[in-house]
Amino acid sequence: MPDLKQTRRKLKVAIIAMLSVDAAAAVLFLSPLVGSSATRKEELDRLTRAERQKTRQIEPLRGLDKKVALAKNEIDDFYRDRIPTRESVIIDEMGKLAAENGVKLGQGKYEVKEPDLAGLTPVLMEANCQGDYLHIVRFINALERDKMFFLVNTVILGDAQAGTVKLQMKVESYLRNGA
Repeated sequence: MPDLKQTRRKLKVAIIAMLSVDAAAAVLFLSPLVGSSATRKEELDRLTRAERQKTRQIEPLRGLDKKVALAKNEIDDFYRDRIPTRESVIIDEMGKLAAENGVKLGQGKYEVKEPDLAGLTPVLMEANCQGDYLHIVRFINALERDKMFFLVNTVILGDAQAGTVKLQMKVESYLRNGA
């Protein structure tokens, strides 16, 4: 016959172990540390929103290595196509735009500044212009839209005689260094 005392003892130990696991689960389920199902759902919703927000924040960084390489190529193209290497090219382009728009360039001067850290040398130009008001407006617009990079800094309107307007302009452009 099997030993009933020993079996009863094993059975009591197993029942006590199961009751203690049940008691621990009940304490954990009702504990304020875990919270109710509503608070757990709110916490899950909050964490889901936070994840979406973080995902939106890092979205612009996806493929950053390709974007940097593309930007470098675009910068190189910009410098090659829009920034000349000689002062004469800038002056010739400005004269060509004036002639195309019916404006006469009068006395002018330019000054080449010290190169900056970006590898560009600023060229400051002052020019006196004369022409019909509409032609002068078109000339300024053409300067700002030209393939070569011009910045119109100052426009001083002079006197007007018989439909002709005199204008003094200060324009800035740049030269590439080391080309």
